[in-house]
Amino acid sequence: MDPLKEYQTRLNRWRQEAEYLEMRHRWTGNLRLVFAVALMAIGAALIRWVPVPFLLTGIFVGIFLSGTIHDRVIEKLGMARQLVGFYERGLDRLSDRWMGKGSGGAEFLTPQHPYAIDLDILGPGSLFEFVNTTQTGAGRAKLAEWLLGSVGQEEIAARRASIQELRDRFDLREGIARRTVDHTRHINTNGLLAWAARPLKLTALPIRILGAVLVPLTYGLLLAGEYELFLAPFSVLCVFALAYRRRTAVAFASMNLRSGELKWLAELLALFENENFQAPRLRELQSKWRRENLSAAANLRRLATLADWMDSSDNDIFKLVGGPLLLKTQFGFALASWHARHHARIPDWLLALGEMEALCSLAGYAGEHPEDVFPDLIFDSASPSIAAQGLAHPLVAESRGVRNDLVLDSSQPLHVISGSNMSGKSTWLRAIGTNLVLALAGAPVRARAFRMTPLQIGASIRTVDSLQEGISRFYAEIKRLRQLVQMADRPERLIFLIDEVLAGTNSHDRQIGAAFIVKALVDRKAVGLITTHDLALTQVVDQVTPPGANFHFEDQMVGGKLSFDYQLQPGVVKKSNALDLMRSIGLDVQPVPCTT
Repeated sequence: MDPLKEYQTRLNRWRQEAEYLEMRHRWTGNLRLVFAVALMAIGAALIRWVPVPFLLTGIFVGIFLSGTIHDRVIEKLGMARQLVGFYERGLDRLSDRWMGKGSGGAEFLTPQHPYAIDLDILGPGSLFEFVNTTQTGAGRAKLAEWLLGSVGQEEIAARRASIQELRDRFDLREGIARRTVDHTRHINTNGLLAWAARPLKLTALPIRILGAVLVPLTYGLLLAGEYELFLAPFSVLCVFALAYRRRTAVAFASMNLRSGELKWLAELLALFENENFQAPRLRELQSKWRRENLSAAANLRRLATLADWMDSSDNDIFKLVGGPLLLKTQFGFALASWHARHHARIPDWLLALGEMEALCSLAGYAGEHPEDVFPDLIFDSASPSIAAQGLAHPLVAESRGVRNDLVLDSSQPLHVISGSNMSGKSTWLRAIGTNLVLALAGAPVRARAFRMTPLQIGASIRTVDSLQEGISRFYAEIKRLRQLVQMADRPERLIFLIDEVLAGTNSHDRQIGAAFIVKALVDRKAVGLITTHDLALTQVVDQVTPPGANFHFEDQMVGGKLSFDYQLQPGVVKKSNALDLMRSIGLDVQPVPCTT
């Protein structure tokens, strides 16, 4: 299925639906106002013959029902608009217009992580922003966890099988988008988890039963016209409500989620519960929502209904009718009853939902890039190895991305990449690292063929100084290089990606230091790439065992402008473009004559 054509077709359909619902929204709203005025006029005409409680109840019910009809139209309109936005964002991703329009997960970013900043995994314009479609805090955390760490063979295989099954389920992803709250934010499920772990002090069963008996008794007397007898039980009800008012409010407020968000969670779980999955991991997640013949979706839907009524209890019309009926207090006890039965299951429900969201995010990426391949993972080899054909950066539009080949293993553990400014050295390192991150998360990679052993990733590409910590760029870099050497001592093999190695020091120290670092890493069975402007460093390939290899990127001056083809070539670069670049922007650089 062509994702570009499919998205455009679905976008057009939902735009038409949104236009139709916008029209219905306008005339339904007008009819709602007319109906409310008509009800009040009818009520005024019948007040002599109909008891006031019955009359008020009839007006309230009529207004409520008309509002419900209008609210359903508004809900459908909001859903149509959400789907229009969903497909517009999909087309933006396919057209390379996605940067800055999503959430980058910057809250998970730590400066000490060995590659997150260097490879643009988190933050604006990051891999996380590109693939993320999660809507819960649990989903965001799980996706970030997968992009920030490596796992074992069984876990990668389980994710991969799940993503492969979900890859072509466009209808499922539309169903998720249909239930989306707001793509610019997410539901903080930590509040619901905290509420589940918190005991609710609304368990006085005898008093609750007394309240349930007094309510029908009190209003039965009112409707029967026994006003003198009505006052006694009504007074008891008021005392009862005041006694439990604070605990009822705390029981609801501590949930920290509104009814609409709970309803969204329930609908999303219902969608996943009713899917026919085949992959073992997907069926395992599904079983957590159907355990012991209990549906997580149905139970959360009831919780959402209770929360909705609690929300409505602050409405003036509700207070008029529900206040004397002690409904808010009764809803509070029902909430406590639900909590007692299901609070222990909430963590499992939400963690499973977060994992399903993360899988759907990566499956959405896979579905939008059908030419990307799932890598062949080699788990029975102790030697590190990567072999890729037609490898490109996954965050660069396919129409603009330049593909290169890579072979890196224990027989040739080091590549030194030389080249001019802007020739593509740093992008090549990031292309390799970002594809490795996707592969270890279980997702496809931007390549025609990709074969690898599981590796831990370490990078030194974007090390920066810190004014607050008093750290220079050079000191920050050598701290990162020490971290990479320490990582190479672990049992899992390391791939290192080092850009402009030790660029912050003089040429003499750089040659000695770079040779030491590279030899230390290769001696520890690591493989990797370094880039450099200093052509003297290209000799380091002969100082490691087995020897490494030199590669380079070239540029050409065409019509007074530099041109880059970004094609990786064997050997050492033969020229520099620094002076040409300066002259191309108007700096008339001339050789300085020697005066000695």
